Amino acid sequence: MDIELLSPPRGKKREIWRSFLRRVRLEAEEPVDQTVLVWDGEVLAATGSRQGNLLKCIAVDPLYQGDGLLATVLTALRQAAFQKGFRHLFLCTRPANAALFSALFFYPVAQTEQVLLMENRDNGIRDFLRSLHREEPPVPAGAAVMNCSPFTLGHQYLIETAAKACEHLYVFILSQENGPFSARDRLRMAELGTAHLPNVSILPTGPYLISRATFPTYFLEDREKAGEVHCLLDIAVFTRYFAPWFHIVRRYVGTEPLSPMTAQYNAALRTHLPGHGIALQELPRLEREGIPVSASAVRAALAAGDWDTVRALVPQTTFSYLQNLSKEDPL
Repeated sequence: MDIELLSPPRGKKREIWRSFLRRVRLEAEEPVDQTVLVWDGEVLAATGSRQGNLLKCIAVDPLYQGDGLLATVLTALRQAAFQKGFRHLFLCTRPANAALFSALFFYPVAQTEQVLLMENRDNGIRDFLRSLHREEPPVPAGAAVMNCSPFTLGHQYLIETAAKACEHLYVFILSQENGPFSARDRLRMAELGTAHLPNVSILPTGPYLISRATFPTYFLEDREKAGEVHCLLDIAVFTRYFAPWFHIVRRYVGTEPLSPMTAQYNAALRTHLPGHGIALQELPRLEREGIPVSASAVRAALAAGDWDTVRALVPQTTFSYLQNLSKEDPL
């Protein structure tokens, strides 16, 4: 067997890779940063890819199963990822594959009927949560999960409203890099915009609450249900780990008139959280002149150089931060 590492596959080899995955009822989900191809002569016998810290598109031809090629693929992907600085790796797969990946030192994080999330660190998520600030002694708390790209008056309004109803409020900012503002910048804008609220903690999600933009769907038989599958996995991680550790009994979201996908997510929260002892509180979206304040409107104004509109939609802390960012790296 010959092992080939491509960054990423192109040309004829890309077509062979895509055809191979289709043949084993998987999707060649791009983009990928690196792809491992295992060849038996001119026959592609196994493959796997990496995008950031996420392994995906992993498959072994049925004719070669039992030959240890899954271990070959994962070893090559691990080595390539480590060389690029990615040591904490994740994969999503069908629950039926749990034993295969467990034997190769991947550990389950959370599971739903259709997807299993695994990582290469035993108890990695528990270690991550222990690294975060928690009120001591723990108190019944509220929570909100946000992207904040960037932090708007709408985010500030929801947090201020929720904080009034909670002994303590934890606001988790998505850590994945998936937009025009880095995770560091989004977290910092949220910290600055809530510094006046003594009972609010701004915390990262780490790699555990996965962005819709990077959630892998290559193994799903019905990819039209990808949004629903993502929602249920996100809820499983939140209710199994985040909620018990921080004693969260209420989660806050804003009503969603603009994004059908976010509205679907809110509906899933409404259905599933109460079964875990967590109430969902939906707060009306803040509006300006009858239009909901949204981060997408701020991004559009920034792209147009319309700083007057930006000023009207974000706190002064965010406005100053964005101006400083534009001087460093014009948007």
